[in-house]
Amino acid sequence: MTKQRVLTGITTTGTPHLGNYVGAIRPAIAASQEENNQSFYFLADYHALIKCQDPEQVHQSTLEIAATWLALGLNTDNVVFYRQSDIHEIPELTWLLTCMTAKGLMNRAHAYKAAVDANRADGEDSDFGITMGLYSYPILMAADILMFNANKVPVGKDQVQHIEMARDIAQRFNHHYGEHFALPEAVVDDHVAVLQGLDGRKMSKSYGNTIPLFLPEKQLKKHINKIKTNLLEPGEPKDPDTSTVFQIWQAFASEQQTAEMRQAFEEGIAWGEAKKQLFELINGQIGEARERYNELLSSPAQIEVELEKGAEKARAYAAPFIETLRHAVGIRKIG
Repeated sequence: MTKQRVLTGITTTGTPHLGNYVGAIRPAIAASQEENNQSFYFLADYHALIKCQDPEQVHQSTLEIAATWLALGLNTDNVVFYRQSDIHEIPELTWLLTCMTAKGLMNRAHAYKAAVDANRADGEDSDFGITMGLYSYPILMAADILMFNANKVPVGKDQVQHIEMARDIAQRFNHHYGEHFALPEAVVDDHVAVLQGLDGRKMSKSYGNTIPLFLPEKQLKKHINKIKTNLLEPGEPKDPDTSTVFQIWQAFASEQQTAEMRQAFEEGIAWGEAKKQLFELINGQIGEARERYNELLSSPAQIEVELEKGAEKARAYAAPFIETLRHAVGIRKIG
């Protein structure tokens, strides 16, 4: 049976938080163990440059995210784990695809339209502050996917449009130059939790409401204690379904633990006690990985070895494929 190729990218613009772990990292590592999948995971450092022009932040984030995946048990013998910028064929493919992409398609990209709308709302020129990186970002994403002919791309609902664009671009290239690309499908898992942050909104770096995944114990406890709650006193019943504390608990707890905490909420558990138990639950699950994470951060050469190993595996696919595509478009030796 032919294995399904599954591809996931992680943008290197920040420190991984609990939401990243629950929503992307944990399910991806679980999927990588499935025998019918061939998994590709990459650090999207070219994508990072769209949002972040701080070189040290991009570099540090690359280190932290790679260390996170390795510390949590990603088996690099079983997957292709690489840094996007190590695969020089990807920017070349981006250009080949750019020459096949209709400008009108890019005009419809959600991120670009949102930036234009924000500018107009502020009374600015429509394209104020918008770079070509932001504008053509979906083409780079298409190149990431099509370079390895990924069949499945796990994404959040906000990224489905980009997978559809990748399909459109692939179809146009195939129509013009012959069948070279598989058409990728977006995989949206509605069962994967989207965690709330400290303020009750979606946990996101852009909101500044995250709980970093590998905080030291004291800082983790401090962050959990900052989670916004209502003014209900101990003994007063509390609604678990509107509580950030319960929502995060549910993402880490077993079914039995979740049922027990739901009952505790109905019986009026104190917020301080609920947060104490949440800290103990999370700390117990990530403690061992945190130690490994800190070891890796202190020995970055270990991480580099893994990324170079992954780049070699990735380029074994990419190098011959880009030669095939160059030949298809007419870029070849004379004679």
